[in-house]
Amino acid sequence: MFFILSKTLLFLTSPFAWMIGFMFVGFLHKKELWRKRSKWMTLSIFLIFSNNVIFLEFCRLWEVPGSKIENVKPHDLGIVLTGMGEYNNDLDIVSIRRGGDRIWQALSLYHKGKIRKILITGDNGYVTDRGLHEAKQIKEVLVSWGIPKQDIITEEKSRNTYENALETKKILSSRYPHMNSFLLITSGTHMKRSLACFKKQEMRCTPFSTDLYTGPTRGYFWDQFIIPDVSTFSDWNKLTKEWVGFVTYDIIGYL
Repeated sequence: MFFILSKTLLFLTSPFAWMIGFMFVGFLHKKELWRKRSKWMTLSIFLIFSNNVIFLEFCRLWEVPGSKIENVKPHDLGIVLTGMGEYNNDLDIVSIRRGGDRIWQALSLYHKGKIRKILITGDNGYVTDRGLHEAKQIKEVLVSWGIPKQDIITEEKSRNTYENALETKKILSSRYPHMNSFLLITSGTHMKRSLACFKKQEMRCTPFSTDLYTGPTRGYFWDQFIIPDVSTFSDWNKLTKEWVGFVTYDIIGYL
């Protein structure tokens, strides 16, 4: 029930959903005043939430900054959170999205000796079965690339960040009690909630943020200030998801 409610809440807090809602009011409301107000609200939401610079400045306040690989101390285990892939049922392959930088950076850390083993946690975050079983399928790909099977651990039950931490703790406590240094590898926007969930399970992790939107340098171009970018709505969805998720998790005691 919580899983379905969280998906519903995510949709309702999406700027795109707000814009669609005001569009319907603007076209269907009987009173002219409300139609005009709704149309102006629709335009305002579009201009604000399609502006790349506005999004990046809000994102900068939330993202956990990244680290250079050479500055990372060696850890027993790199914990990679899923939420980075889709499954193509026609071709029977996993396709990586923007979040795929998580596993990309994990491999770099592994080959440079910064992590001794990789743990991939998470099955899928969909309400329905779409053929994706991320931890298992990504491990199969990595093994086919020549990564030793014994160096890749999978946790294949969890469906959200809280369960990632809970199920990972169970595996490590029962099978790898000797491990005591963990590098948490996930998106910069996802890192605050992830760190808090693992801390709740009494696991102290060093953050390693990936697929960052921002950095210490503001290198904006003129078009980012004035030209609307519809794809920014998708970026806002990810950011509002983290805000709502963090508050919700805190209220119900997951953090």
